[in-house]
Amino acid sequence: MTVAYPRKLNNSLSARDILKRVVSDREIHLVTLNRYRYNEQRSCKDLTELIEQLNGKPPELIRDLSHHINDESRHAMWLTELLVDLGGPIDTPPGVSYIDEFERLIDRETYTTPEDAVIAALAAINITEKRGCEFFSAHIHALKTGLQTEENIKIRETIEKIFPEETGHVRWGNRQLAKIAAKSPEHRQKVEVAKRKFIAIEQAAYESGMDIMFGAELRRVSNLMDVVNTLPLWERPQYLMARLPETLLDPELQKVRITAAQKAWSRDPEAFVTQFIPMFLGNSMK
Repeated sequence: MTVAYPRKLNNSLSARDILKRVVSDREIHLVTLNRYRYNEQRSCKDLTELIEQLNGKPPELIRDLSHHINDESRHAMWLTELLVDLGGPIDTPPGVSYIDEFERLIDRETYTTPEDAVIAALAAINITEKRGCEFFSAHIHALKTGLQTEENIKIRETIEKIFPEETGHVRWGNRQLAKIAAKSPEHRQKVEVAKRKFIAIEQAAYESGMDIMFGAELRRVSNLMDVVNTLPLWERPQYLMARLPETLLDPELQKVRITAAQKAWSRDPEAFVTQFIPMFLGNSMK
């Protein structure tokens, strides 16, 4: 079966590369923790909506999803308490939303049976949980190898409480998908297709929230095409035309660029010219 693992940002920056930079800047560090908090909080809402859509069937899955919600709400609580103690933000994080972009790329209208919807939901949960585990692991590593301040130790201890439960969610998702795939060759094919599709969707959503550099719009279109190529031929034109305009012309991306440029300028005008602008143009030169 297809093994779903998150890929690097633009095939170059790993989670460890990113988190090493994050922990060295307190403002960015707190914003990143708030993104974790928001994602954990939002997942409770999304999982609750999934339970309502399933309407009690199958009961074993409803039970497991209820436990999952309990875990995610506890993670959100721990992160909220941490951020309040540190004086960090607990509002809706700025920028392009990973979760919103992920949901925008899902083609729910093609799931014609409850079983198809369950397979899609499990594949989506599985790949997003793997991304979370990748970042939590990298964050712990960065904090262990960085300055051992009281604040950093407190942050690490909080993430270390969350990480084992997230890896448990990944193992659960792997088992559920394998269980469905074992039913028949047709089920195996459905699981394979769903996994390939959500690998592409997750990567596109991840990069949309991280990549603000020059040429990001074209890279987002390339990622969108990766999703399109996982669909049956007859579904591709409608899917592409429904999502292409917002992919190319996302006003939120422009807002993020302006905000980042303003912050870089206010912090250090010289570094803005010598570092920020070359970094902004860097990907376009590759």
